[in-house]
Amino acid sequence: MGYWGPNLARNLATLDGCELAWCCDLDDTKREHWEPSYPQARFTPDLDDLLNDPDLSAVAVATPGSTHAAVAQRVLEAGKNCFVEKPLAQDAAAAQRLVQLADERGLVLMVGHLLCYHPGVRQLADLITRGELGRVRYVHSQRLNLGKLRTDENALWSLGSHDISVLLELADGVPIEVSARGEAFVREGVEDVVFAHIRFDTGLVSHLHLSWLDPHKVRKITVVGSERMATLDDMALERKLSVWDNSFDSLADSYGEYITRSGSVHSPLVLNTEPLRLECAHFIECLRTGERPHTDGAAGVRVVTVLEGLQASLEMEGAPVPIRAPLDSGTSQSGKIHARP
Repeated sequence: MGYWGPNLARNLATLDGCELAWCCDLDDTKREHWEPSYPQARFTPDLDDLLNDPDLSAVAVATPGSTHAAVAQRVLEAGKNCFVEKPLAQDAAAAQRLVQLADERGLVLMVGHLLCYHPGVRQLADLITRGELGRVRYVHSQRLNLGKLRTDENALWSLGSHDISVLLELADGVPIEVSARGEAFVREGVEDVVFAHIRFDTGLVSHLHLSWLDPHKVRKITVVGSERMATLDDMALERKLSVWDNSFDSLADSYGEYITRSGSVHSPLVLNTEPLRLECAHFIECLRTGERPHTDGAAGVRVVTVLEGLQASLEMEGAPVPIRAPLDSGTSQSGKIHARP
């Protein structure tokens, strides 16, 4: 259960066609706290109780990030479908092994890249796909807050997983070079503020500002295109998504001169559906139909590959790091797998 598990339990327990059968946590106090909320589920401190249950179809892993790969491996080896919170692993090789294991066993492996199911992100991706913004030139992302202070992972791995997963959804092309600088102000060796730069083979660039040491809670993505610009502000109560008809236009009667064009701003309606519920419903649907999840293991490998490169740059005080490993894990996002119901 831990910190995030109760949110998964709340959704999985109330989705049609899904039964929350087990809740597992080593902490006696947490089990005692949540047990009255889910009387239909059995509570245990031992993962083996879940893995030895022949009627259990799938396990959702929301343990600390450093344990994701090890726990997911046990789940897959036991023949259970697996949902894993982000990141899939702490290195690309370990993430790739999980993908191969799931494919060999014909199991669903889905990574909890939550924002890829956010209605606003889906609309932003659709705007880009339809060419409404023109050619995307750069993306700027901010994920800031005061807390939650962590000890097992820095701001890059804790917060950056979200933004990188969205960036890879929105971007045309693949990352070829990354760099990052950060500072550990509160806990030695654990960066609480990180500035990251990602360059793609198409010329697109992205800048990420990640921090849990900031007075403002900011969740904002800005996309600058050749024709229009867009912002997705997840903290806004209304007008979360705004499209700005702003750009540069060349002067017809001059050579090489440009003027700014500031046009209208419109805000498409963003449905107020909880992204986590959409994510959980997608996982259940994949178990039912055998469809490959939108954020499958291959997507998890791609995110971890970029994180791994940024971490290497962070340790070299911002030196650029080429992304040489292929970002395609060899598993297609489309097609079917043979999930055990």
